Amino acid sequence: MTGIGIEGAKVIIVGGSSGMGLALAMRLLEEGASVTIAGRSEDRLAAACRHLGGHSKLVTHVVDIAREEEVAALFRKSGSVDHIVSTAADIEGAYQFLPSIELAAAQRVVESKFYGPLLLAKYGAARLPPSGSITFTSGVAAYRPAARGSVVAAVNAALEGLVRALAVELAPIRINAVSPGWVDTPIWNFVAGDARQATLEAMAQRLLAGRVGQPEDIADAIRFLIGNGFTTGTILHVEGGHRLV
Repeated sequence: MTGIGIEGAKVIIVGGSSGMGLALAMRLLEEGASVTIAGRSEDRLAAACRHLGGHSKLVTHVVDIAREEEVAALFRKSGSVDHIVSTAADIEGAYQFLPSIELAAAQRVVESKFYGPLLLAKYGAARLPPSGSITFTSGVAAYRPAARGSVVAAVNAALEGLVRALAVELAPIRINAVSPGWVDTPIWNFVAGDARQATLEAMAQRLLAGRVGQPEDIADAIRFLIGNGFTTGTILHVEGGHRLV
């Protein structure tokens, strides 16, 4: 038995202008899908289009998934869709020791990684066929939290609970999440600043895989979840063995 084909499918990727989402967009376009990449920055979306060669099956949509009216507008414009993916995360300012955490920064994490996915499911599920899927992105912090990472760890864990609940409520539509480990994406500019490269190299030496992840590793995992019709309510760990070290 073969998986669900992607050629001719319509896919929305929120957070598709960089990192893991951009790598997934490239892969799906190469396989013949029609892809909408959505995000808050019109400039970043335009840069992503250039990176993807101005593909004829690629469109963009400016949206802040923390704003309900904007999510509703996204799906009114898109019409029917086969798969929805979110790799969006706003963690700027969130990695702080407890005494220094600002509530506004914590709220941005919750909005981008919990309320946003909730709204995508609320408005997107009615646009999906029974064979459709929604895939979110949590993270290894839910399992291996570190100092300064309490907010991100908590929100990732909450998102995974949401995945399981939505898989039950929205069946047979499949709801899953990929849980990446340390992946070399622009998000590390916010997490580690000037120490980014040294931080990633130190983790690579610890991981069982002997390296940190690349955006394409996560794109592969999301592609599996999109195409496997017997996987739902699942958290797929793609973290180089991080939970074991």
